[in-house]
Amino acid sequence: MRLGRAVAVALLLLAAACAPDNTDMSSAPLTKTASLAPLLESDAIVADDGARLPLVSWLPPGRPKAVVLYIHGFNDYSHGGEAPGKILARDGIAAYAYDQRGFGRAPERGRWAGTQRLAQDLAEASRLLRARHPGLPLYLLGESMGGALVVAAVTGVSGAEKPVQDGIILMAPAVWGRAYLNIFERGALALAYAFVPNMTFTGQSLHIMASDNIEMLRELARDPLFIKATRVDAIKGLVDLMDLAYAAGPLLTEKTLLLYGAHDELIPVEPVKGFIRSLPAVPPGRRTIAWYKAGYHMLSRDLEGATVIADIESWIEHPAAPLPSGADRNVLEVPDSESRWR
Repeated sequence: MRLGRAVAVALLLLAAACAPDNTDMSSAPLTKTASLAPLLESDAIVADDGARLPLVSWLPPGRPKAVVLYIHGFNDYSHGGEAPGKILARDGIAAYAYDQRGFGRAPERGRWAGTQRLAQDLAEASRLLRARHPGLPLYLLGESMGGALVVAAVTGVSGAEKPVQDGIILMAPAVWGRAYLNIFERGALALAYAFVPNMTFTGQSLHIMASDNIEMLRELARDPLFIKATRVDAIKGLVDLMDLAYAAGPLLTEKTLLLYGAHDELIPVEPVKGFIRSLPAVPPGRRTIAWYKAGYHMLSRDLEGATVIADIESWIEHPAAPLPSGADRNVLEVPDSESRWR
């Protein structure tokens, strides 16, 4: 059975082409009824339904000047936050990342937990970190699927509680839903979901480059926690989330830094431009769009990832200032004037 290319690419969000993962996911536990107070432990976030979401942190030696919560992409896990996390910590910013349920070491591996449940976990994680670091600005850094989740969460369209935050960073956000799939691709996904929801796809034949950092991609290919074969029902859940995020563009008034690479082969440029065009007007300094001419999908892990991370740090400290790389001045690749986006 063959999905359309656009649907199949969803399998590879943040992925290197790899061999299948043979984990049996048919008996993964379902989400429990919420009944507990969320807890922040040294190595996990305990959600309100008792689920333990593995947590990692990168902390500066002294008092941090800000806090960043990294939200990983599809089939990835908290390890994706290591590259930015180490640099942020070195430069005085505390960074945290957790495995979202369905990914990494979290419960329900390989299963789609639902946008509302994922967004509720994000809301709880943000509140726990706010309580751990009172008085410090807290930023949500969502990569790919994580970026879509951040948009859906902060705008309230997810149906969950809104996370607390002082700004959001959307790195190659997955704002690519059904509006950009043709009728055959939409039909293929609907039929696959109806008849073979447990079937898995790897996307190996697409030969898509997620990054120019080949050694990093090889490490991901060897990483047993990175999901390489994706269930149809998880793809459908991802597309649902991308639909929500794309449609939420007109509601996004939060202080925002949006980062996108000109060589991104996973999230097409047209949905990203369409999402940006839908954003409402905001005061100067409230929104920055960065277009990296040499960037791929995994911007913070690309060969020029340090440049992207330096821009993130600069924006956190001086959101109204130009970015050090000048990526916010690359307006020839985008549809409107710089003033429309800043």
